[in-house]
Amino acid sequence: MKKKLVLESGEVFHGKGFGADQDIEGEVVFNTGMTGYQELISDPSYCGQIVCMTYPLIGNYGINRDDYESIEPAIKGLIVKEVCDFPSNFRTQMDLDEFFQKRNLSGISGIDTRRLTRVLRNSGVVKGKIVAEDADENSIIESLKATDFPTDQVAQVSTKKAYASPGRGLKVVLVDYGSKSGILRELTQRDCDVTVVSQDTTAEEILLINPDGVMLSNGPGDPEDVKGSIEMIQNTLGKVPIFGICLGHQLIALASGAKTFKLKFGHRGGNHPVLDLKKNKVAITSQNHGYAVDQESLEKTDLEETHIALNDRTNEGLKHKIHPCFSVQYHPEASPGPEDANYLFDQFIEMMEEFKSKKVLN
Repeated sequence: MKKKLVLESGEVFHGKGFGADQDIEGEVVFNTGMTGYQELISDPSYCGQIVCMTYPLIGNYGINRDDYESIEPAIKGLIVKEVCDFPSNFRTQMDLDEFFQKRNLSGISGIDTRRLTRVLRNSGVVKGKIVAEDADENSIIESLKATDFPTDQVAQVSTKKAYASPGRGLKVVLVDYGSKSGILRELTQRDCDVTVVSQDTTAEEILLINPDGVMLSNGPGDPEDVKGSIEMIQNTLGKVPIFGICLGHQLIALASGAKTFKLKFGHRGGNHPVLDLKKNKVAITSQNHGYAVDQESLEKTDLEETHIALNDRTNEGLKHKIHPCFSVQYHPEASPGPEDANYLFDQFIEMMEEFKSKKVLN
């Protein structure tokens, strides 16, 4: 299938389609990871996006049953230089093309992904559409410019009904904004009794569960679109320890009076260096976000900056000065990516235990 990628900025890239034969459109972003494409494809934070992989060969170890981050992929499509037709790995169950066909996903290969990445770095992320080779480019460009993509991505990927992952340890409410299964895995490995709730759950409903702590998950889109959760966090702060990841981190900032802004081309990949300002130690982190916390807006809040990105000096971590609450912009559950930062889950456990012991003494 001869296909082409048309960007709203006017650039056109010609290639070959794989997966389902259909036209798709979305926000075009790039990811610098060398591995982890299965986790990426199944990461709900990519809802509505077409992802360009900068590494030239994708699919070389196939698709297996163990590396999913969600049951239903939310990604719109994938752009690669070369898709591997004959993967080699003892866990392989199918190749990337077969998986895309079964999941009704579409991709395009044969693209100069490094050139496309330079376009996105220079102009910022843009809307794009993968279409048949003979489609009219001018009408597609005009259509993309006039299109406003949905702002309800979190509602699309969040669980609709609360469910439990039982354990014998501390009781945690995980607010699902598009949570990766890696977060639940890290909590259950620490024997937490986890209740996963929808993104529109109120503070009253959460506190009725009587948790020892609240985890705010990652998720897609603009944090300012998730207005109900800002109020929920404000009414939960101080009553129970809170740990936020990625979108959860941004929502904590908004709930505390700070601001967020859209990055030019975002942070997406498994190789982003982050500096812990207190320990003066660098961790290589896995990241996937298009928005960041405005550092200047932190000055009039009760939040202090704990981490920064070394690539562009943007905010990567916060701690509340009064209440037991902290957050990071990157992904300590580490799928896909390194495991340098999964100690933060232990830090959350310690915070819950300390808060619980103080309640008992009081």
